[in-house]
Amino acid sequence: MEIIYTEPFQRDYNDFPELVQKALEKALRFLMQNMRHPSLRVKKLPGTSIWYGRITKSHRFTFQPNENTIILRRVGTHAILTKERENL
Repeated sequence: MEIIYTEPFQRDYNDFPELVQKALEKALRFLMQNMRHPSLRVKKLPGTSIWYGRITKSHRFTFQPNENTIILRRVGTHAILTKERENL
């Protein structure tokens, strides 16, 4: 499985404190092993092809899974989910 990091995702990531970055890296390892890992609490944004997973209690990341790739779209607080829906 290949991960593709979008520019918005990379910008978001760089803006986070190191502690949240490390939590995200752990979440991405779980994602690579099993998209349905219980700690990720993965859900699909209604009416879209975008999924999101949990990093911490207040942080989420969005992604689009394909056959052999996962495109990481954005990372942020819950507000990022609203932005993703608005940008479609």
